[in-house]
Amino acid sequence: MPEIKVSIGGREFEVACQPGEEHFLKSAAQLLDNEATVLSSQIGRLPEARMLLMSGLMLADKTAGMEEQMRALEDKLGAQEALIEELRSAPEPAPERIEVPVVPAEVNDTFAELAARTEAMAAALEDRLGGAA
Repeated sequence: MPEIKVSIGGREFEVACQPGEEHFLKSAAQLLDNEATVLSSQIGRLPEARMLLMSGLMLADKTAGMEEQMRALEDKLGAQEALIEELRSAPEPAPERIEVPVVPAEVNDTFAELAARTEAMAAALEDRLGGAA
């Protein structure tokens, strides 16, 4: 069983762990050391047992807060997943009917007649202007 030296609050400790878990032990010790360093900077030198107790309590408080946040996020995620499933299982909306006004044929005929008259008048005007020149 490997033994790892860790530093917490400026003090060295030898801790045994399972083979392959050294990285996790070092990470956990670093978290505890961070809390101990905060305590030392605020309060000063503390007895070893008190420093470890207070550091552990600070980490436990942070963990409890994160667990509460995680539960709230899991609840929110569950509600969102339920909403997504509800939307997926809902029937397709009925197609929206859009009515496009139709121009009556007599209006088209009238426009065509007006266009023909306008072209005839333009041709007549060109003939007059061409003959006068």
